[in-house]
Amino acid sequence: MMNMNNIKDLVQKDGIVFLAYGGFLSQTLIACMTESLEKEAEDSELTMNDSTNIFTIFIELAQNMMNYSKSHGNQTLKNRSEGLILVGKCEDHKTYYVLSQNIVTLEDKEKIMPKLSEIVEMSQENIKQRYRELRKSDRDTHQKGGGIGFYEIAKRSDKISFEFEQIDQHRYYFRLKAFIKIKGNQSFLSTFCFK
Repeated sequence: MMNMNNIKDLVQKDGIVFLAYGGFLSQTLIACMTESLEKEAEDSELTMNDSTNIFTIFIELAQNMMNYSKSHGNQTLKNRSEGLILVGKCEDHKTYYVLSQNIVTLEDKEKIMPKLSEIVEMSQENIKQRYRELRKSDRDTHQKGGGIGFYEIAKRSDKISFEFEQIDQHRYYFRLKAFIKIKGNQSFLSTFCFK
């Protein structure tokens, strides 16, 4: 199960949280949560481009959680994905973030970590180029292993960060956080609330 103290810490340190869910995920539940995102986009008068970036990142992270969650060894639960997802904005109201946390196996960590380590070092131009190459080649597009989805998230973010926290010999908490600076009609940000 997800560590409740850990969830509390994540919520408390991340500015304004307007969507938070922890538990089992399904496509239906993800669709329902996008309604909350649509309401936030409408209330905050986000541009179509800004809201699309937030929605796409949210969906990609939720899909990753569904693909990788390994919370239980129980065979009857093996097809149920558990995780935590938060969407919020920094206190300056100009930078949004989407954060996901779920449990992955050591094997999955070893697949995901090299790709994300490479992505965080790449420029936006190189991320977009690599994304186009993967789309054209159909390689890693939607296979399990964090292929094109991580490039999609990075392409639509201003910054991503990730970490793995060991639980036991075979399992890790995997956290990924994407920051989206609102570009609309608002002024350019000189600082982010990156943590």
